[in-house]
Parts: sequence; C-alpha cells; structure tokens
Amino acid sequence: MVFDATFWVAISFIIFFAVLIYLKVPIKINDSLNKLIVDIKNELQESEKLRKETKSFLDQSQAKLNTASDETNVIMENAKKDADIMVQQFKDKFNKSAEIKKRLTEEKITQMKEQALKHIKITSIDIAVTSVEKIIKNTIDKSKLDNIFQKNIEESKEALKKLKSN
Repeated sequence: MVFDATFWVAISFIIFFAVLIYLKVPIKINDSLNKLIVDIKNELQESEKLRKETKSFLDQSQAKLNTASDETNVIMENAKKDADIMVQQFKDKFNKSAEIKKRLTEEKITQMKEQALKHIKITSIDIAVTSVEKIIKNTIDKSKLDNIFQKNIEESKEALKKLKSN
C-alpha cells in the first residue's frame, strides 16, 4: 500500500490535535480567554462605578455652581441697594452743605453791607465836622468859635456813640 501525501497530512493533522489535547492546550486557551473575560468584566464594572461617581460629582458641582450663582445675584442686588442708599446720602449731605455755605455767604454779605454803611456814615460825619470847622473858622470870631466847636464836638461824639451802638 502506498500512502500518498494527503494521507500523511491527515495523519499529521490528527497527531497534531492529539498532542494539543494531550498537552491540555485547549483548556489553557479556554482558561486564558476566561481570565481575559473576567478582567474585561471587572474593568467594565470599575468604569461604570467611575462613571456613576463622576456623574454624582458633576451633579454636586452643578448644585454648588447654582448656589454660588444665586448668592452672587443676591450680593449684587444688595450692593446695588447699598450704592443707591449711599448716593442718596451723599446727595443729601451735599445739598445740606451747599445750603449752609449759601446761608453763611449771605450772612457775610449782609455784615459787609452793614459795615460799609457804618463806615460811610462815620466818614460822612467826619467830612461834615471838618467842613463845619472850616466854615466856622473862616466866618465866626474866636470866642464864639470855641463855644460852637465844643458844642459840635459833643454832639458829634454822641452821634458817633449812637451809630456805634447800632
């Protein structure tokens, strides 16, 4: 009997599979694949756990962000109210200060007018007294002049006293 090449290939194929089975290669491959499957399942479970933790953290962060945004809005509203109050207070203080300055200026002007009128009166009296003295010196004799002069001086002093007291 002559065995052709196909026969020998079939025999070697059967021997090859027998050796593989004898050496428990399919069991080792199966164990290796099962181990890979278990590792992949563990990684999937861990990634799912991380996804849930991340979602929880994201929700917490979003809640904190919303709270911070609300607090910011409240702070801004309070700041605006405070600023409006301060502006109104400054306006009131400015108006009061302006009124006080206006009143003080008006009082100064009134005082200056009164002083100017007193000065004009005193100067007018001085000029009148001087003029009367010159007229009297030139027209009246010495004895009458002294009497009139003394009389006018006393009247002038009384008039000045009255002006100064006013």
